[in-house]
Amino acid sequence: MDERDQANQRADRDECRVLVLQGGGALGSYQAGVAEAMQEAALSPEWVAGISIGAINAALIAGNPPGRRVERLRAFWERVSSAITVSPWWPGEQAREVFNAWSASFGATVGVPGFFAPRWPPAPLYPAGAPQALSYYDTAPLRQTLLELIDFDRINRCETRLSVGAVNIRTGNFVYFDNRRDRIGPEHIMASGALPPGFPPVEIDGELYWDGGIVSNTPLQYVLDEERLRDLAVFQVDLFSARGPVPRTLSEAAEREKDIRYSSRTRLNTDDQIEIHKAKTAFRRLFDKLPPELRQDPDVAFLSEVSHQNAVTILQLIYRAKNYESDAKDYEFSRTTMLEHWKAGRNDVRRSLRHRRWIERCRPDEGVTVFDLTRDARD
Repeated sequence: MDERDQANQRADRDECRVLVLQGGGALGSYQAGVAEAMQEAALSPEWVAGISIGAINAALIAGNPPGRRVERLRAFWERVSSAITVSPWWPGEQAREVFNAWSASFGATVGVPGFFAPRWPPAPLYPAGAPQALSYYDTAPLRQTLLELIDFDRINRCETRLSVGAVNIRTGNFVYFDNRRDRIGPEHIMASGALPPGFPPVEIDGELYWDGGIVSNTPLQYVLDEERLRDLAVFQVDLFSARGPVPRTLSEAAEREKDIRYSSRTRLNTDDQIEIHKAKTAFRRLFDKLPPELRQDPDVAFLSEVSHQNAVTILQLIYRAKNYESDAKDYEFSRTTMLEHWKAGRNDVRRSLRHRRWIERCRPDEGVTVFDLTRDARD
């Protein structure tokens, strides 16, 4: 057993390993690369939580045995990138920027195989109230793809926990469908990715749902709220970076706005958990100073019960866009770009796992520890 395996074995003992997948459309092949590298390192997740494209990747992972997960992820991403398998016509970032813009426009016009197709007649020609009047695209191809590539019976046996987030259109409330409570079908995965006005809402038990990314594009907070007893090792995969340069053009402004909007509270969630941890620690110190008669007070007893703090280790894996990518990067589905994103995810995991800080990490007794080990990567 090499040094890295020993470190993983020490750190992962009694931890629940969770893979947290953000929404981001075509950028989601980065998550597939992450999953492949985790599989290579024998770090299969016990729990996968996702929103939008993250929900699709999460279902592909939870709905297949470990030995077939990468194969199924590859089948999905090869299918949705099959419309444009050509490469850029000439080298250089300027040419690549033109190629990506053309590819995104092509997909928006004709649809993406196995995912969505333009409505015909177009949505504006349907009467108000008709289901077809609510979206530009029909996502029936996605339902067929999910049924083909995912074993929903396996998901509902809860061999791997699966949680996917969506928004109830009527109430505006965020909802998580979780195979520990719900029987999951393709409609739950499609609801999590039903981003309007491109995709239609999805009906589940008489309620209509849209993409969870409308409210929050990352399921991290749900994971931290749901599990407060077991220690967690969270592989948090973000497709939009909260950090970025000041834009210089309208196109860059549109891209930067999208990055900020969809990076969606990732840093806030971790900062909040650190503050909660500090408050719980302060209460436990105070509890030790209280006289016995005050320790029996109902308010003190309640605070004592909820002040238990598990240890949370978060490994951040953040896709960092190339110079030639634009605000269309989340709907640019060419094969060339898909493979680049996949490779970037795989490389970021490999780089993180061999980083000295990760190898030498010691799981804390309590609190939140965050690692971002690829921030300065250039490849």
